[in-house]
Amino acid sequence: MLKKTLFATLVAAPLLALIMLSVVVAFIFNQSYTGPDKTFTVKSGETFGRINKRLYDEGLISNTRVFHYYAKYKGLMSKFRAGNFTITTGSNMGRVLDTLVYGQPNLTSVTIPEGKNMYEIARIFANAGITSETAFLDAVKHPDLISQLSIQANNLEGYLYPETYRFAPNTSAKAVAKAMIDLFNERTKNIDFNHPFLNKHQVVTLASVVEKETGAKVERPAIAGVFTNRLKKRMRLQSDPTTIYGIWARYQGNIKKADLLEMTPYNTYKIPALPMGPISNPSLEAIEAVLHPAQHDYLYFVSKNDGTHVFSKTYQDHEKAVHSFQRNAKAREGKSWRNLKQ
Repeated sequence: MLKKTLFATLVAAPLLALIMLSVVVAFIFNQSYTGPDKTFTVKSGETFGRINKRLYDEGLISNTRVFHYYAKYKGLMSKFRAGNFTITTGSNMGRVLDTLVYGQPNLTSVTIPEGKNMYEIARIFANAGITSETAFLDAVKHPDLISQLSIQANNLEGYLYPETYRFAPNTSAKAVAKAMIDLFNERTKNIDFNHPFLNKHQVVTLASVVEKETGAKVERPAIAGVFTNRLKKRMRLQSDPTTIYGIWARYQGNIKKADLLEMTPYNTYKIPALPMGPISNPSLEAIEAVLHPAQHDYLYFVSKNDGTHVFSKTYQDHEKAVHSFQRNAKAREGKSWRNLKQ
């Protein structure tokens, strides 16, 4: 009798308790998330403890301790991937863990419009949670990456192809920049960059100016023709967008006379040549416009305030157009390039 009592005390009771504990743990482990499919974000560098707590707080797991022990048993506590993941309805702890460790992060779609510069692009990616502004700008100015991508310049401006991209959150800035350059190379591989007096980088530079000067796509060849004519005559381009780019860090939305008088490598009111490099990232159409500009005798153009321009052959005719469309306040009322239909 004593032996039976001792057996029950020392063996049977702990074994029964272990069995009951296992049943409880198994029950907890297999409890499924019953809500609708939900996006869960793992932040770069986030600790397991923080992830565990947020999963519990958001109702995606039912017990932090069980999840902790399971992840530790599987050796996956430090294997979580940064990004957005979809936790599907019916997921138990095992599936939640597999999703966050082995699953593919949800990709974020980001559109880079034609004519944006690298500073604007950096902000677009930062706002989308792809990469930080600082990291992106560091990447596109990094000599090693520029050399690796065979760009003959001191930054990647002009070659960051405008397109819709899909990246996982917290993608490395270098990977983002490389993807944009790779797409530029792919889209321009059939373009003959042979030009009578400009090299490839200068073609891209002038295309970036053409892109910024007009909101009317049909005008690109005409604008390119004006700048081509000016370059042939060694006239200053006198382009506001180039001047603005040269003072980008302090530009507040209005260009002043003092800005036009300041000597910078981008102020084409002061230098009788192209700016030192691209000022935006142009479309294929802008590049083609530079390579095949409209043949005309125009040397001037002025905005009609609706996205289109008046072109003039002489300075006198240009001054008349400036008076009609820029100095006349009524000519600007209710006008906007945003209303342009193309």
